[in-house]
Amino acid sequence: MVQSTMVQTTMVQSTMVQSTMVQSTASQPPQSPPSTPRFGVNYTPSSGWFHHWLDFDLDAVRADLDSIAALGMDHVRVFPLWPVFQPNRTLIRPAAVEQLVAVADAAGERGLDVNVDGLQGHLSSFDFQPAWIHSWHRRNMFTDPDVVGAEAEYLRTLASALADRPNFIGMTLGNETNQFSGDPHPDPDRITPAQAAAWLDRLLEACEQGAPGKFHLHCSYDAAWYLDDHPFTPAHAARYGAATAIHSWVFNGTQQRYGTDSAAVAHHAEYMIELSKAWSADPRRPVWLQEVGAPQPHVPADKAADFTRATVANALDCPDLWGITWWCSHDVSKDLADFPELEYSLGLLTNDREPKPAGLELAKIVGEIRGQWAPPAPRSVGLVLDLPEEVTARATCGPGGGFYEAFMHLLEEGARPTAVLAGLAGDKNHLTARGITEVLAVEDVWS
Repeated sequence: MVQSTMVQTTMVQSTMVQSTMVQSTASQPPQSPPSTPRFGVNYTPSSGWFHHWLDFDLDAVRADLDSIAALGMDHVRVFPLWPVFQPNRTLIRPAAVEQLVAVADAAGERGLDVNVDGLQGHLSSFDFQPAWIHSWHRRNMFTDPDVVGAEAEYLRTLASALADRPNFIGMTLGNETNQFSGDPHPDPDRITPAQAAAWLDRLLEACEQGAPGKFHLHCSYDAAWYLDDHPFTPAHAARYGAATAIHSWVFNGTQQRYGTDSAAVAHHAEYMIELSKAWSADPRRPVWLQEVGAPQPHVPADKAADFTRATVANALDCPDLWGITWWCSHDVSKDLADFPELEYSLGLLTNDREPKPAGLELAKIVGEIRGQWAPPAPRSVGLVLDLPEEVTARATCGPGGGFYEAFMHLLEEGARPTAVLAGLAGDKNHLTARGITEVLAVEDVWS
């Protein structure tokens, strides 16, 4: 049996932590999660992958969007390629921007809202950065004033072009741009956490200038949560922008360590959602499960539907979930070379736009949820994460870490835990705001 113990924290510690838990100056006005969670897909064109911008075919895009809408999805996340849209620091191609608007309009005609990632950035193991920050023009994408100014103008331009579209959700700064800032990237742009914060502030403000009041945010891959000394921190993820974006991939060591049929695999997305709440200054901050998928061979094809149902069900049991956006819509064609093998089969649909088992399962879940949604109850058990506010060491949160394994053990025993920083574990106001009535230290889980 798991025994609960109240973890005592001095009022001084609690006050110090609360004083630092401030929102970014570029954060959006407080927003609540939707009454019913959103369901969507990351749009990967069935023909040409993201290279389709080079040979843009709106009819092909419309056919892709038809197949997505047929699954019952309500939104897509769209990825312009940065070098195609801004090939020179002072040139943002009008024709490319018009094509992006055409995609948004085509989505709207099919009842699909659109979120746009700007700085592409990194996609499926390939980096897409313009020539004006490489080799002879090598400059840090996070700190060089000319580069950051150009990035801001690019994001402002895209946001402005879409601002009047009723189906435009908002901008995501770029896809997992944190991977350019540190290891294991082969040629990172080194920065400090303070420089990362300044970059986020500047670019989120640019999105807000272009499309005021929209749902603008940023996203990181899980190094921000799990990798010691990574310059993008959990606090950046949980306090900057309109929502916290979670990218949950079980090939990050979770499946390798615990096995496909483990609780850790089935609950990984849920875990990351609840882990993020430890750093949030707003107890009702929306959390968007912006990327999650069933990668082979970590999730075999014959288990993809079961993985999909378990992952979605567990994520939906998290309060304040904005929505779930599956990676991805269509498979990558085998005609394209050099992708990691798992990338070719992640689609909910084939290249011929036929639904696969995971796609059919997700469509079934969406049909079940809509019209009979009841928000989950608050998670009353808070597992204490004994890390400082300005966290540098965070391996305890990743696969094999002490906090990670304690959280998974609680889930296996039927509990519904969430995470709370040690500095707030004795703050009654904070706990009450989150619905936490019981606080556990990691060591209590095993007693």
